[in-house]
Amino acid sequence: MKYEHHLFVCTNQKSEVGRDVVKALKKEIKKQGLSKKLNRALPTGCLDECKHCKKGCGAALIVYPEGAIYGDVQPDDAPAIVREHLLHGRVVSKLLLD
Repeated sequence: MKYEHHLFVCTNQKSEVGRDVVKALKKEIKKQGLSKKLNRALPTGCLDECKHCKKGCGAALIVYPEGAIYGDVQPDDAPAIVREHLLHGRVVSKLLLD
Protein backbone atom coordinates (compact mmCIF):
# COMPACT_ATOMS: atom_id res chain seq x y z
CA MET A 1 0.00 0.00 0.00
CA LYS A 2 1.29 3.43 -0.92
CA TYR A 3 0.50 6.21 1.52
CA GLU A 4 -0.05 9.79 0.43
CA HIS A 5 1.39 11.36 3.59
CA HIS A 6 3.67 10.49 6.46
CA LEU A 7 3.46 12.39 9.75
CA PHE A 8 6.36 12.50 12.18
CA VAL A 9 5.76 13.97 15.62
CA CYS A 10 8.49 14.78 18.11
CA THR A 11 7.88 12.81 21.27
CA ASN A 12 11.15 13.39 23.07
CA GLN A 13 11.12 14.20 26.75
CA LYS A 14 11.25 17.95 26.15
CA SER A 15 7.99 17.69 24.25
CA GLU A 16 5.74 15.63 26.50
CA VAL A 17 2.75 16.99 24.63
CA GLY A 18 3.98 15.11 21.54
CA ARG A 19 2.45 11.84 22.70
CA ASP A 20 -0.92 13.53 23.13
CA VAL A 21 -0.58 15.08 19.66
CA VAL A 22 0.06 11.61 18.18
CA LYS A 23 -3.08 10.27 19.87
CA ALA A 24 -5.17 13.22 18.69
CA LEU A 25 -3.91 12.92 15.11
CA LYS A 26 -4.63 9.18 15.01
CA LYS A 27 -8.13 9.78 16.32
CA GLU A 28 -8.83 12.53 13.79
CA ILE A 29 -7.36 10.54 10.87
CA LYS A 30 -9.69 7.67 11.74
CA LYS A 31 -12.65 10.02 12.23
CA GLN A 32 -12.10 11.56 8.78
CA GLY A 33 -11.84 8.09 7.16
CA LEU A 34 -8.27 8.66 6.01
CA SER A 35 -6.63 5.64 7.64
CA LYS A 36 -6.00 3.86 4.34
CA LYS A 37 -4.57 6.93 2.60
CA LEU A 38 -2.27 8.09 5.39
CA ASN A 39 0.47 6.49 7.30
CA ARG A 40 -0.50 6.97 10.89
CA ALA A 41 1.12 9.69 12.93
CA LEU A 42 4.49 8.29 13.86
CA PRO A 43 6.22 9.23 17.09
CA THR A 44 9.86 10.03 16.56
CA GLY A 45 12.80 11.38 18.48
CA CYS A 46 13.90 14.97 18.43
CA LEU A 47 13.29 16.72 15.11
CA ASP A 48 15.66 19.53 16.17
CA GLU A 49 12.92 22.10 15.66
CA CYS A 50 12.35 23.07 19.31
CA LYS A 51 14.70 26.01 19.04
CA HIS A 52 12.42 27.45 16.35
CA CYS A 53 9.12 27.05 18.17
CA LYS A 54 7.46 30.28 19.13
CA LYS A 55 6.27 29.22 22.57
CA GLY A 56 8.48 26.19 23.02
CA CYS A 57 5.78 24.13 24.72
CA GLY A 58 4.15 22.25 21.84
CA ALA A 59 5.32 19.42 19.62
CA ALA A 60 7.10 19.72 16.30
CA LEU A 61 5.41 17.89 13.42
CA ILE A 62 6.71 17.23 9.90
CA VAL A 63 4.35 16.22 7.10
CA TYR A 64 5.87 14.46 4.10
CA PRO A 65 6.09 14.56 1.13
CA GLU A 66 5.61 18.34 1.39
CA GLY A 67 8.14 18.75 4.17
CA ALA A 68 5.83 21.17 5.99
CA ILE A 69 7.11 21.72 9.51
CA TYR A 70 4.60 22.71 12.13
CA GLY A 71 5.68 23.95 15.55
CA ASP A 72 4.07 24.33 18.94
CA VAL A 73 1.40 21.82 17.90
CA GLN A 74 -1.12 21.00 20.60
CA PRO A 75 -3.59 18.10 20.61
CA ASP A 76 -6.45 20.47 19.79
CA ASP A 77 -4.65 21.45 16.55
CA ALA A 78 -5.09 17.92 15.17
CA PRO A 79 -8.52 18.47 13.58
CA ALA A 80 -7.31 21.53 11.64
CA ILE A 81 -4.14 19.77 10.45
CA VAL A 82 -6.00 16.66 9.32
CA ARG A 83 -8.92 18.53 7.75
CA GLU A 84 -6.99 21.33 6.07
CA HIS A 85 -3.61 19.85 5.23
CA LEU A 86 -4.26 16.15 4.79
CA LEU A 87 -7.82 16.18 3.48
CA HIS A 88 -7.86 19.41 1.44
CA GLY A 89 -4.14 19.99 0.73
CA ARG A 90 -4.01 23.40 2.40
CA VAL A 91 -1.14 24.08 4.77
CA VAL A 92 -2.21 25.45 8.17
CA SER A 93 -0.07 28.58 7.94
CA LYS A 94 -0.66 29.75 11.52
CA LEU A 95 1.14 26.62 12.77
CA LEU A 96 4.04 26.62 10.30
CA LEU A 97 7.50 27.31 11.61
CA ASP A 98 9.26 30.25 9.98
